[in-house]
Amino acid sequence: MKIALLTYSTKPRGGVVHTLALAEAFARAGHDVTVWALARGGDTGFFRAVAPEVTVRLVPVPEIEGESVGERILRSIALLGDAFEGASDVVHAQDCLTANAVGRARGYAGLWRTVHHLDRFTTPELAACHERAIVEPAALVCVSAAVAAEVRDGWGRSPAVIGNGVDAARFSAAAASGAGEPWRARYGRYVLAVGGIEPRKGTLELVEAMALLPGVPLLVAGGDTLFDYRGYRDEVFARAAALGVSPVVLGPVEDAELPGLVAGAAVFAFPSTKEGFGLAAMEALAAGVPLVTRDLPVLREVFAGAARFADGPEGFAREIGRVLDGGDPELDPAHATVGRALAAAHTWDAAAAAHLDLYRRG
Repeated sequence: MKIALLTYSTKPRGGVVHTLALAEAFARAGHDVTVWALARGGDTGFFRAVAPEVTVRLVPVPEIEGESVGERILRSIALLGDAFEGASDVVHAQDCLTANAVGRARGYAGLWRTVHHLDRFTTPELAACHERAIVEPAALVCVSAAVAAEVRDGWGRSPAVIGNGVDAARFSAAAASGAGEPWRARYGRYVLAVGGIEPRKGTLELVEAMALLPGVPLLVAGGDTLFDYRGYRDEVFARAAALGVSPVVLGPVEDAELPGLVAGAAVFAFPSTKEGFGLAAMEALAAGVPLVTRDLPVLREVFAGAARFADGPEGFAREIGRVLDGGDPELDPAHATVGRALAAAHTWDAAAAAHLDLYRRG
C-alpha cells in the first residue's frame, strides 16, 4: 500500500511519536509510507532521526509576530492543505489540524483519522477544527476503548480501537545498562513527569503534591506544544514558590537522553486530566519505574495491575510517598515485572498490522 500519515508537529509530542513509530512499522511490513508534518520555528527535521525507508515531507510554518492562536490554526491548515499531495491508497490524519488540511485539499471522503484524546477548546477556530475532524472523516480510530466510548457518546460514531505501541526494549535496555545513574547522581531520588507544563498534564496539582513531600526533587521534561500556556506556567511557578517547591524544568530532552532520564526516576508521576493512552507512562513501566497515575477510566483500562492510582495533591503525595518509603508490598520486584510485561505486549508492529487490516477492510 501507499500510505500517507499526517501530524501537526515535528516535536516529541505523543501523537508525533505515534506517527513516526507507526510509519516505520508500516515500512518494515513492506509498504510505501510518507509522513507529512507542519514544521514551525525553522525546523528542518523531526525531533529524532526517521528510518530512511520512510519519506518525510515537512511544510514550513513561518512565525508571525502577534498572530493569535486562532489565526495560527487557520494558517497552518491552509499551508498543509495547499502543499498536500494525496495520491495514496490510504490517507490517515493523526490530529484535527491535519484532518482539516486534508479536507481542504481533497475532501474528507476516504480519510482516516485517529482521535488520541478529546479536548474542549475556547478558541472558536480550534473548536470548529476539533468538531469537523470528528464529524467529517470517513473512519475514526482511537487508541483506547475509553476514548472511543467518549466519541460514541458525544457524536454517535463508532471508532475502531487500536492501542499504541511502545519501544519497550529501548527503555528496558536503558535501565539494564545503568543509563539512569548519571541522572540519579545529579538529582538524587527524583520524581519525574514528562509532557511539559500545561493544564492537561495536571502540573499544578503535582506541584502541590510535592509540597507534601519536602526534599523530594521533581523533574519536569517535555513541552513545545502548539498552544501558549505562559499564563498557566506563571501560575504553576508562583504556586511552587509559595509552597517552597523548586521543580527542575528540563524542557524538551534529546531523544537519545530520554530513556536514561526515565530509567533513573524513583517514581514516574502521571497526573494528566486528559489522555488517550499514556505512552510516556508505558515507557516508564518498560524501564521498571513505579508509576503513579491519575484515576481516570482510560488509565485504568491501560494500566490496571501495573500502576498506583491517585486523585488530588494529597492522593498523589500519599502514593508517591509509599513508593519512596518502599513499604508497599504491591510495589515489590514482581510488580515491576508486571509493568515491564505490559509494556512489552504493546508493539508497534502489532499496531501497524491492526491498522493494515482496517485499511484493507475499508
